[in-house]
This record gives sequence, C-alpha cells and structure tokens, in this order.
Amino acid sequence: MKTIKVSVVTPDGPVYDSDVEMVSTKAQSGELGVLPGHIPMVAPLQIGAVRLKKEGKMEFIAVSGGFLEVRPDQVTILAQSAETASHIDVERALRAKERAEQRMREQKAEHIDFRRAELALQRAINRLAVSEKRF
Repeated sequence: MKTIKVSVVTPDGPVYDSDVEMVSTKAQSGELGVLPGHIPMVAPLQIGAVRLKKEGKMEFIAVSGGFLEVRPDQVTILAQSAETASHIDVERALRAKERAEQRMREQKAEHIDFRRAELALQRAINRLAVSEKRF
C-alpha cells in the first residue's frame, strides 16, 4: 500500500515522524482526510486529534491547533503543542481540566478570560480523549 511521510513538529521539536497510509484531522473548515498523492494545500487546524493509519492500525496525536501543510509526498503539521497518545500524562490532563472548569465557573460572573479558560478546557479534554486511544 502507498504511504505518505508525516511529520508533526512543535516549537519544542519533533513529536512524530513516520510513513503512514492516511491522515485524518479537524481543520477550521471541517474534517480532512489525506492520502498519498493528495493535492498541495495548507489549512489551519482546530484543537483535536490527528488520526494516522499505519500498517492497518490507528495512531493518535493530540494537537492544540496549528497548521497542516500537504504536499503529494509529505504532510507536515506545525502545532503549538502536540502529544502522542502514549506520552500523555493522564493525571496532569485531569488536573488541567479541573482547573479550567473551575476558572470558567468563577469567571462566568466576571466575564474575565472566559475564552482562555474555555480553550484550556478543550485542550485538556482533547488530551484525555486521545490518551484513551492508546490501549
């Protein structure tokens, strides 16, 4: 089966680099699926999971937004943060979720930084969802 090279990179360095059969992720415009030979494109990503089909199995990476660049032979994801399912600290993600929920409850009355707390909650929930996929 044909494959396409995928690289996931953050400001801290590379997170993933491998050949896969398919890439699926959430762009700002909707769900995207990329197969080898896909037309070139660039798309902003939402907070979500990148799903990678490799040797018939699915691998998952939690990304906190960023950009997807597609070329016929390579996909590059530039993300502010990204973690493979096996590297997610579930306890830390749970604490982050609880903190974000608490901030949203407290700030709802004051309308201060509600969007920031909401994004933190989305990131924590995404990390927890991806971490469940590792088993």
